[in-house]
Amino acid sequence: MAKAFWPGPLTLVVPAAPAPIGPSHLALAREVMFNSGIARSFDSIVPALAEQIKKNAVTRPELAKDLDEVIKGLQPEMELQKQRIIDVAARIYAGRLAEPELKEIVVFFRSPAGKRYVETQPQVLDELVGAMQDWTQEVSEYMMIRVRAEMGKRGHQLQ
Repeated sequence: MAKAFWPGPLTLVVPAAPAPIGPSHLALAREVMFNSGIARSFDSIVPALAEQIKKNAVTRPELAKDLDEVIKGLQPEMELQKQRIIDVAARIYAGRLAEPELKEIVVFFRSPAGKRYVETQPQVLDELVGAMQDWTQEVSEYMMIRVRAEMGKRGHQLQ
C-alpha cells in the first residue's frame, strides 16, 4: 500500500481587510456620483413611492388631503434617506476605484466632453433599451431556428 504524500502543514489564508476609505477618497467618490448623474437617478424614487402610496389609498378618497400633507411633511426625512443611499453608493465606488482613478474620472466629468456625456446619457439609455429589445427578439428567433436545425441533424424534432 502506497503512503499518502502531504507537502506540509495546512496554512489558512485570510484575505486582508480592505483599507479604510479616507475622507478625500470618499469625497471624490461622492463627486463622481453627482457629476456622473448617478445621484440624480435617486431623485425619482421617493416621489414614485409617494405616488404608489397615494394610489393604494385611492379606496379612501377622504384621506387624499391629509395624505398629501403628510407626504409633503416627510420630504426632509426622505431627503435624508436619499443622502443615505448616495453615501452607500459613494462608498461602493470608493471601494472599487482607487483615489487616483477617481481623480481622473472627476476631471473627465468636469470637462466639456464629460458634461455632454452626462447630458446625453438618458436619451442614449432610452434608445439602447429599445435597440436591445429588438436585438433580443431577433437573436431569440435566430437562435431557435439554428437550434431546431442542429437538433434536426441529430434526429430530434423540436416544436
